[in-house]
Amino acid sequence: MESLDLNSFSEIRLPKFFKIRQKFKKDKIENISYKIRGRIKPYIINLRNKRIAVGVGSRGIANINIITRTVVDSLKEEGAVPFIVPAMGSHGGSTESGQKEILASYGITEKSMGVSINASMDVQVIGEYEPGLPVYISKSAISADGIVIIPRIKPHTGFRGKVESGICKMLSIGLGKQMGADSIHSKGFGRFSELIPGIGCMVAEKTNLLFALALVENAYDETCKIEFVTKDEIINLKKEEMLLEESRRLMGRILIPKFDVLVISEIGKNISGNGQDPNVTGLYFTKYANGGPKFKKCVILDLTEESHGNANGVGVSDVITRKLFDKIDFKTMYTNCFTSTYVEPAKVPMVASNSEDAIKMAVKICNGIKNEDTKIVWIKNTMKLENILVSEPLLKEVQLNSSLDILTEPRDLKFYKGEPEFL
Repeated sequence: MESLDLNSFSEIRLPKFFKIRQKFKKDKIENISYKIRGRIKPYIINLRNKRIAVGVGSRGIANINIITRTVVDSLKEEGAVPFIVPAMGSHGGSTESGQKEILASYGITEKSMGVSINASMDVQVIGEYEPGLPVYISKSAISADGIVIIPRIKPHTGFRGKVESGICKMLSIGLGKQMGADSIHSKGFGRFSELIPGIGCMVAEKTNLLFALALVENAYDETCKIEFVTKDEIINLKKEEMLLEESRRLMGRILIPKFDVLVISEIGKNISGNGQDPNVTGLYFTKYANGGPKFKKCVILDLTEESHGNANGVGVSDVITRKLFDKIDFKTMYTNCFTSTYVEPAKVPMVASNSEDAIKMAVKICNGIKNEDTKIVWIKNTMKLENILVSEPLLKEVQLNSSLDILTEPRDLKFYKGEPEFL
């Protein structure tokens, strides 16, 4: 497949760019291990010689290796026998090796954690939520004497509800492996606001769940809150609801509400289930969630190595690069989308030869705007939102926004072999 040769078309002139700083609340926990150790003991009593499954997901959670190791070590010190279970549904291509690879990319291996990792995809049905909707749980987790999970609480990318991504989602979909994820996704995102808490509570009731170590992050991808949530509190839902609202208030966002082109340097499964977080970009793939900035076209330049070729979410963009396209593992991406039943995120947009051409193509297809007048916002990814690039036509708007600081003078982008040098 060949990409467009822009030399065959009229010159596309890009505007100048300048760097700005977006200002968000910066509260964070400085000593993660100390914080956990100071509070965990009441939750891990009477566990001597008990096998405890520690569920860890597939997202790029801040400090997840430190947090997991601290939980594992604390359990061992109380005489328990912990082991790690990937709680990530169908991710990693729905294979044992694939899920172990994802954990390893976060520094979670048997060697680094000092315990075994049981990544078996075997599941067990623990009942039906309703006729025709079986509830699956990882056999390796349910066979343990106790289960602990380490979820991050945040808004979901495809639906709105009292609880979204977090404790109940990890219990219902994460620990359900591919079969559990497939079972729930078969009902569509329109029912997730009911199914996620309903099935999550059912799993909590029917298993030896001990507690969840729930995490909330600030806009800088830093751990700012750690909460122990007991089994009863999980079933009650109120604590998770409050943590979700706090996460929603703290999360990063693009503080420019309207522009023409969004450029995203990278997407990835370690960043969001959809590669990029639509709560930040507004690039939703379902009709059950909304919000975010308004713009006309989107460019995505690359895929993170931690995604292992899963470019799920690439379909929300208009232009991507050859570099990104060549990294796609279509089997892994299709497994993810096939399980979720939403194929739109896997659709491949126009492919440009390089980053320079990709941006120019997006500018060209913005109708009614002179190339050099295009308002462009350029972010690294949806977890790194403090320092971003914007084009000169946005200068006056930035100057009037007290939450934005200008860091550089506007200047022309320089490219080396099609890749930008000014980022």
